[in-house]
Amino acid sequence: MSLIFTIFALVFLTELISWIGQTALLEFAWDLYSRLFMNASYTRQRQLKAELLTAKKELMQTSAQDQFAKWAKLKRGVDKGLAELEKFNGELASRKTAFSLKFKTLMWVFTTGLSFVIGWWYRKAAVFYLPPGWLGPLGWWMAFPFAPKGSVSVGVWQLACRRVIKVGERTVKNILAPSEPVAVPVEMGTNSKSS
Repeated sequence: MSLIFTIFALVFLTELISWIGQTALLEFAWDLYSRLFMNASYTRQRQLKAELLTAKKELMQTSAQDQFAKWAKLKRGVDKGLAELEKFNGELASRKTAFSLKFKTLMWVFTTGLSFVIGWWYRKAAVFYLPPGWLGPLGWWMAFPFAPKGSVSVGVWQLACRRVIKVGERTVKNILAPSEPVAVPVEMGTNSKSS
């Protein structure tokens, strides 16, 4: 793939991720990851919750004064189940935090980091050349900072792609957004009573 399309695709991917939102992508990826690799953990969590609810229901139906031994045994079981469930929930939360950190790092590497690397690697390369004298004395700006004179540099091409994609995004949002009704003032006629 040529440099011009590679940069455009990278900028498009970066803007698409920012448009969708990194948080939404994180939640989708976590849901997918947890369904594929942690299904047993969530099954165990649901099982613990069900056992705990059953034990609590039985505890509520047992009289603490009339059947103290049974009530105390049920109370210890409920407390133990709550502690186990709390520990299990903590483990799941720490797994999600670790996944979130890895996911955000990966997103940064594939968007911002890759953009920096390509910009640095091709800093002296021309993405494409402009016709001679096309922009007059401002032609040097298109080659800024290190590209050959009369060409468009990687950094300028990234800026141009980002701007075009943002304008396109705004246009699509305006087309797809429901139009708001416009309030039209209505003049009320005065009723004059003739006597």
